[in-house]
Amino acid sequence: MYYIGIDLGTSGCRLISINQHEEIVYQSKISYSNTDRQTPALWWKSVKQLLQSLPKDIATQLAAISIDGTSGTLLLCNAEGKPSSEALMYNDSRAAQQAKELASILPKNSGAHGMGSSLSKLLYLLKNQPVSAQSVHRYALHQADWIANRLLGQFGWSDENNCLKLGYDPVLRQWPDYLSRLNFPLQLLPKVIEVGQCFGTISAAMAKQLHLPTQTKIVAGTSDSIAAFIATGAKEIGDAVTSLGSTLTIKILTQKPIYAPEMGIYSHRLGNQWLVGGASNTGGAVLLAHFEPTHLDELSQQLKPKQLLNLNYYPLLKQGERFPIADPNKQAVISPRPKQDSQFLQALLEGIADIEAQAYQCLNHLGADTPKLVYTVGGGHRNIAWTILRADKLGIAIQTPLNNEAAYGVALLAKRAGTKTCV
Repeated sequence: MYYIGIDLGTSGCRLISINQHEEIVYQSKISYSNTDRQTPALWWKSVKQLLQSLPKDIATQLAAISIDGTSGTLLLCNAEGKPSSEALMYNDSRAAQQAKELASILPKNSGAHGMGSSLSKLLYLLKNQPVSAQSVHRYALHQADWIANRLLGQFGWSDENNCLKLGYDPVLRQWPDYLSRLNFPLQLLPKVIEVGQCFGTISAAMAKQLHLPTQTKIVAGTSDSIAAFIATGAKEIGDAVTSLGSTLTIKILTQKPIYAPEMGIYSHRLGNQWLVGGASNTGGAVLLAHFEPTHLDELSQQLKPKQLLNLNYYPLLKQGERFPIADPNKQAVISPRPKQDSQFLQALLEGIADIEAQAYQCLNHLGADTPKLVYTVGGGHRNIAWTILRADKLGIAIQTPLNNEAAYGVALLAKRAGTKTCV
């Protein structure tokens, strides 16, 4: 049997198929020519093309499909699932006024704060794209929801992770009562099930159109960043993932939810575990402000990770930090500068490693479990010297991830759904 994960990302749509041993047996991708103007029609065309292009042996033995999408991307659709509004992408900033109004109503630990939340976007769409005779809103759905629901042939279903930004309470596992104060039809809100639970089987019409087995399960997915976390292989309490990209982001599986909204920290439910994380303003963007990429590669060969400089840098691009220190006035510390560029680079890398260690200590202080091992993703994971000094600073084993593709993460969800009963 085979299992498929589909990632609806910013730059395109990727499909990964795995076997029962969780090995990748097939993958394909469609890139978008214009990443700023995505539509539900584009998403569906991409997904349909990828599924119809599956090798016959995979298509005929397909057991389950799961989908992830960009967090906070939302649209409205009618009872038949036809879009009744435009889709507002995760980075759309038009709901600023709605976010301001929500700030006085939502509890501090709600994941629906900010103009990037799907709840802010929902209120914006209802105000600016009202119901008409041709367009009757029935469901508010996220990007991953809409595609999964279309495969299912039933609309109005979502998962606990995507719905966090729509105001869902993952602790009580319900839509909170205070949403009734927002003066919108609560029936727009989807029915929510656990990540990795089975929605049902693919509709007969869709199975015929895509040449897939009628018993193919459609499994509740998640958001793209959480799918990428799952892809690493992290699945036990204390498993953590550090992303060394433009910014430094950390996530850890813990036994209880942690909230510190002033630091941008909130929790996603994964079964009986909680995924807690935060993001610093430090990261690879600081390095690129001082060195060209080719120069970075060259200097990295000259680093001496076992001979720490201990200059106590706090590398930032500009004033202000959010996590592990919530201080809008925090100043960068990148002096004194050594004469040698390789030493300056090492001092910057040591500083970022110190912030990473402080971040895990901060989460631990807030009640998260102590990390047992750390997987590393992002461009920085390829720097061997940096990995060595990070391991020393953290005092924790650093692991190579199984994979860093979100599509692989939701493929694992599809496979692990196994014999779970569908709702």
